[in-house]
Amino acid sequence: MVQKGPRPLVLCGPSGSGKSTLLKRLLNDFPDKFGFSVSHTTRAPRTGEKDGIHYHFTNKDDMIAAIEKGEFIETATFSGNMYGTSKHAVEEVRRTGKICVLDIEMEGVKQVKCTDLDPLLVFVMPPSIEELERRLRRRNTDPENALRKRLATAKREIEFGQQPGNFHVIILNDNLDKAYLELCEFIAKNVPDKGEVF
Repeated sequence: MVQKGPRPLVLCGPSGSGKSTLLKRLLNDFPDKFGFSVSHTTRAPRTGEKDGIHYHFTNKDDMIAAIEKGEFIETATFSGNMYGTSKHAVEEVRRTGKICVLDIEMEGVKQVKCTDLDPLLVFVMPPSIEELERRLRRRNTDPENALRKRLATAKREIEFGQQPGNFHVIILNDNLDKAYLELCEFIAKNVPDKGEVF
């Protein structure tokens, strides 16, 4: 059972949609209001990533054991790596009274909707699949076959994001400042004591 606290905020969107950039800005602008739930992953750290800050880096055996013990709210396998949000990570944030922010994939969203967390669900939409591909290629972090997989997954995620009832709001990220403003307005409208949030 996850400890009660403010409704968590879930951000979902394809890799390259800009959700991580929006999230970073929100956490930087309002560090006393929002706390990030650090996910677990079995993938290797990328350059500059730190354990416990960007992810809790783990291995498949340990993660499978923790899942079997019921320690995770949601898990997903993406590009051959496991990802997940532990109950402990969410409780740590909620204990401080902050709004817990989760950055999770489509499969994770489906699982979180089945919990008693009652999260606010935000889908970050890229301007187009072509623009998404340009952004991912600019990053230069994936070999071509992994990039193709990411794009195929992105198409499925966009379809899921656009289905009525899956998210409370869809934010088109064709302009970062505009998308950020929309995100802030959505949170202000849906969080009690909104005057105290912003």
